[in-house]
Amino acid sequence: MNIILKKWLVFILLSFSMSLLSSQEMQESTSLNDAKLEPFKLEVTYNKTTHLIFPSPIRYVDLGSENLIANKAEDVGNVLRIKAGINGFEEETNFSIITQDGKFYNFDVLYSPHPNTLNYDLLKLHQTQEKEYSTDVQFEELKGNSSSLNEAIMKTLYENPKRTITHIGIKSFGIRFLLKSLYIYEGKFYFIFQMTNKSNISYDIDFINFKIVDKKNLKRTIIQEKILTPLRIYPIINAVSNQASSNVLYLLDQFTLFDDQILEIEVFEKNGGRHQKIEVENIDLINAKIVRDIHLKMK
Repeated sequence: MNIILKKWLVFILLSFSMSLLSSQEMQESTSLNDAKLEPFKLEVTYNKTTHLIFPSPIRYVDLGSENLIANKAEDVGNVLRIKAGINGFEEETNFSIITQDGKFYNFDVLYSPHPNTLNYDLLKLHQTQEKEYSTDVQFEELKGNSSSLNEAIMKTLYENPKRTITHIGIKSFGIRFLLKSLYIYEGKFYFIFQMTNKSNISYDIDFINFKIVDKKNLKRTIIQEKILTPLRIYPIINAVSNQASSNVLYLLDQFTLFDDQILEIEVFEKNGGRHQKIEVENIDLINAKIVRDIHLKMK
């Protein structure tokens, strides 16, 4: 009888221990709620348009249903226009946004015939609130680098008045185009240009072209040229007003040149012929200033 009782006691103790272990594992396991990203609450209507101003240009928009209509404002990369696609829809819907600085935003949307607010400036969000309602994503072209860190570096370098390069520039037709600074960080080049318009006519920019060419051949062919595509531009400028000056930063992947190559950087005027061209040597690239030498403005 004692043997049977002992067996039952052992069984009960083992069962109790297994129950405790299982309960502990459940408590220690991570709930998906810990990764929850709180949505913004938004009301839209049918007869009026709501505008959302984001801190960075919009890269991606996904609407939860046909109850919503949305698109980016023309010629403005960081403004989204959104309104109800169906008058008086009843079910809650949502939409998501990814911006160029790597931020992901999510919105829950309800219909209201008279929304209290039609325009929202997400630039005004406090940093602690932004962390709760948005998160970082990584873009393939940045090859794993933090989008928000790249954005902070570009903003800091753009606002830095210091000039690190003094020998690369051109002046013609009342336009001065120069390479003001060149920085490098984590396999990325940060080219900062300054354009000054001393003429009385606005200089409308069509595009800026980066091209590696063979300097030994005056007669160049397409095969001898390699076009480089910038990863980011900060800020987007379309023109330099008369008697004014503007800076612009271009982010490119790291590269170097052979002895017989140069980097040509050309600015083309829209509907005009005042094109500008400067040349960058390999020595200029390898002497780029390292970003760690400056104080980043992380906000």
